[in-house]
Amino acid sequence: MKLFRAIIFILTVVLSTFVGKTVKAATYFSFQQTTQKTDTTKKGKNNDIDIKKIQYAASDSTVTEKKTGIVYLHGNAKVMSDGFELNADYIRYDSKKGIVFARGITNKNGRYIGRPIFKMGQEGSGNADSLYYYTELQTATIYGIYTAQQGGFFSGGQAKSQPDNEAHIKGQIFSTCNIPNHPHYGIYITKGIITERQIITGPAYLKIEDIPMPLGIPFGFFPKPNRKSSGFILPTPNQDATKGFSLNGGGYYMAFNDHVDGRLITNVFTNGSYDLTFSSNYIKRYKYNGGVNLSYSSLRNGLEGTPAYKPRTAFNISWTHTQAANARPGTNFSASVNAGTSNYYKETAALGSYDIDAIAQNTLNSSISYSKIFGDGLFNFAGAFTGSQETLNKGIFVELPRISLSMLTINPFDSKKRVAEQKWYQKITVGYNMEASNSIRTTEDLLFDKGGLKRFSNGVRHSIPINMAFNVLDYFNFNASLPYTERWYFQTIRQRRFQEDNSIAIDTVSGFRRAAEYSIGMGMSTKIYGNKQFKNLGSLKAIRHVITPTFNFSYKPDFSAEKYGYYKKSYYYVNDIRPGYSTTPIDPRPIKDANGRDLKYSIFEGSQFGGPSIGEQANIGFSVDNNVELKVKSKTDTTGGGEKKIPIIQGLSFSGNYNFLAPEKKLSPIGFNGRSQFTEKLGVNFSGSLSPYVVGMIDNPSYGDGPVTQSLGETNRYVFADGKLPRLTNFNFSFDFSLNPEAFKKRNENLDKLNNQVNNNGRTPEQLQQLEALSRDPNAFVDFTIPWNLTFSYAFGYSNLLSTKETRQVNNTLNFSGDFSLTQKWKVQFTSGWDFQAKNISYTRFTIYRDLHCWDFNASWTPFGMYQSYSITIKVKEAILQDLKLSKRKDFYTRY
Repeated sequence: MKLFRAIIFILTVVLSTFVGKTVKAATYFSFQQTTQKTDTTKKGKNNDIDIKKIQYAASDSTVTEKKTGIVYLHGNAKVMSDGFELNADYIRYDSKKGIVFARGITNKNGRYIGRPIFKMGQEGSGNADSLYYYTELQTATIYGIYTAQQGGFFSGGQAKSQPDNEAHIKGQIFSTCNIPNHPHYGIYITKGIITERQIITGPAYLKIEDIPMPLGIPFGFFPKPNRKSSGFILPTPNQDATKGFSLNGGGYYMAFNDHVDGRLITNVFTNGSYDLTFSSNYIKRYKYNGGVNLSYSSLRNGLEGTPAYKPRTAFNISWTHTQAANARPGTNFSASVNAGTSNYYKETAALGSYDIDAIAQNTLNSSISYSKIFGDGLFNFAGAFTGSQETLNKGIFVELPRISLSMLTINPFDSKKRVAEQKWYQKITVGYNMEASNSIRTTEDLLFDKGGLKRFSNGVRHSIPINMAFNVLDYFNFNASLPYTERWYFQTIRQRRFQEDNSIAIDTVSGFRRAAEYSIGMGMSTKIYGNKQFKNLGSLKAIRHVITPTFNFSYKPDFSAEKYGYYKKSYYYVNDIRPGYSTTPIDPRPIKDANGRDLKYSIFEGSQFGGPSIGEQANIGFSVDNNVELKVKSKTDTTGGGEKKIPIIQGLSFSGNYNFLAPEKKLSPIGFNGRSQFTEKLGVNFSGSLSPYVVGMIDNPSYGDGPVTQSLGETNRYVFADGKLPRLTNFNFSFDFSLNPEAFKKRNENLDKLNNQVNNNGRTPEQLQQLEALSRDPNAFVDFTIPWNLTFSYAFGYSNLLSTKETRQVNNTLNFSGDFSLTQKWKVQFTSGWDFQAKNISYTRFTIYRDLHCWDFNASWTPFGMYQSYSITIKVKEAILQDLKLSKRKDFYTRY
């Protein structure tokens, strides 16, 4: 019974493949000449038909019978006549009757070799066991044909062309398996007629390993147009333990024109659930291409009459658009949209694909962008509509739009006709950058609520960097800067504090306000080189250390001063919601902080680009970058004098700053970061920060007449005063290790190849699916040429701001994956890891691949965890019959 259902399923898929898929203009074979070229002609003895001149040659021998007019060609024989080309090991040409016969030969080992290879007109070439070609009618009778068409192969049987541009076939097999005459599987066509636009067949049935299956179709009619055509897509029967039996993938394909198509697909379940999807691909060669997908689902679970049976809706919108690189130089438009209800992927199991990566994703991102370079390359304009959704908490961030305008730095005081060296003022450079944003951060239920548009915040920021660079004594690089920033806002805030619970009420005040900010700075950098040669340390020849110190000084006024109006003093108000009762402070004196200073807040707090900083600043910044490398004797150099460099430390940097005018904690934390690539297989990255202050009891801010409290925190006392080094408050470390780096190289090459594999109609849906799969999961690519691979990735994070056990936090993750080939046809892959917090094995998956020549066997197993599942699939490799597959799966989504 299972075999019977499988055969019905395969034949149904085959029908849907031919009827529903796009068929590009391609003729199976055509024997009608469209042009005639006559070099010379001669009259036949029995008729007046012009016989075309035949050109022929052979590498072995050419024998001509003068009496019969028959020419025998042996060994790599060739015949050509007005668009007809023929190659075979044996050709017989009857010049009087105008008949060409070709066949192969049997060698001493009993193998049939040298089969005829023919080409007619503009069509592709084909192979045959033997053939007859009639020069007068320019038709042929072919035996044991083998030709490739649209990702599939026709082989075996007989074919006879007709003068009306038709071909009659008998006993041929269509398959995506490229083994001639005896493919692993195929559709056996007993007889049929092939025209320019259609294929009409008699009885046809499925063959597997030359064994006829017991079920077939009595006749078939398959469109074969020269352009895209519309048609129905037959559904596939399936079942789901949660939703019941179903018909999946049924619908209608719409070929609007050669540039745009559409596909309407439905999934219908017996429990009342259904999915409706419309997808469309569009392309204009050398201009752009893209695709749109609109999905809507009505979902039911559980038994009728239970709360779970109440229908829930979910939808998703996706759109991709890519502009060709040379379509409009200097201008680009692109889109990548993935938006909808947060429960869509989980509730629909990624629309029945059960893709773990899609189901488990926590963020949906969307972006539509446009950019243009103008003014002879001086200006660059960019605009974007962006958005992101968090599927767990249903949070939404939307930016409609974000635009920027930037200008390249110029030398306004320099002259284009200058021939001498630049004067000091001619080295001054000026640039310009403008950013504008209109955004909102909310939740799904509030976004389209009444007054939702009023929640948008917006602003504009202008930046004008002014710089001048010069050298001193050829060793020191100096740079002077005067950056100016101005922000424009259309909303500001006002704060009201309430003494009862020290809570804060924020009022939004409409109206245009500008905020200017500027500073002045000077910087210096140089390089210090250290080099040590070794003579008696084995293969170690030298060590090289490069130090790059950088110092800078900057000054910025106190923009919280009352004259600027950017900051307001904080007061206590009566916590009374009656109109007019909370607008007057209960005490005209401003609130004081723990140091006795007036407590202030910025009226631009929470705005798009922030506001000017508080407090006067006079900073000295410093950083030191280190690079260390070894020079060792090369073991691969056979001459004995070769050397190679090994980087030990790459970019180990320490940085910080000191503010002379800060009332306390003048020295900032000292940050450090670095990386080291010890070998091609191992590279590490690390970063962290050091605090120079002692931990102790500090006074908390006291408002009004409240009591002074203390808590543990960083004091204003330096650790150096106690003879100690700065405290480590943050540290991050990670590394990637591959025992076989060639595997990563192969995967990247495959990804690049697939990314560049664009046919006349752009990327096919199958190619896009492969690209998405490779982007999400590197193990999705199976390379049987690499016998094994094993990779590890580890990340460690440490945080302890107060150097106590209570404030210490440690996070570390370990992931590993690999694959190995049992044989040249078997590949096993695995992905797993260790969750240190849960003290358990993280998401684990095992996959087995088997190359079955024209088929693929794929078994995937997730043995434990919330995504516990398995699937087994046998499918055809070629995309033209991608739906020809058998699968068995048990997914985590199944509830009963």
